[in-house]
Amino acid sequence: MSTKPDPPLRLALSPDEAAAAIGVSRDFLDEHLADEIRWVRRGRRKFVAVRELDRWLEESAARTVERVA
Repeated sequence: MSTKPDPPLRLALSPDEAAAAIGVSRDFLDEHLADEIRWVRRGRRKFVAVRELDRWLEESAARTVERVA
């Protein structure tokens, strides 16, 4: 029996992966969220750290709650 090792933990995502991870389209990400997220660029590649998405979600959720109060 052959067992495959677990895939490595992802530290960063491509823009398409980041959009999918937060449940929006790539177009929505580019138009409404990209300016609020810190990106890593290397050559033609662009990544966002998973921790950065976590940070953005926490800050965005806090702003929404503050507006309602």
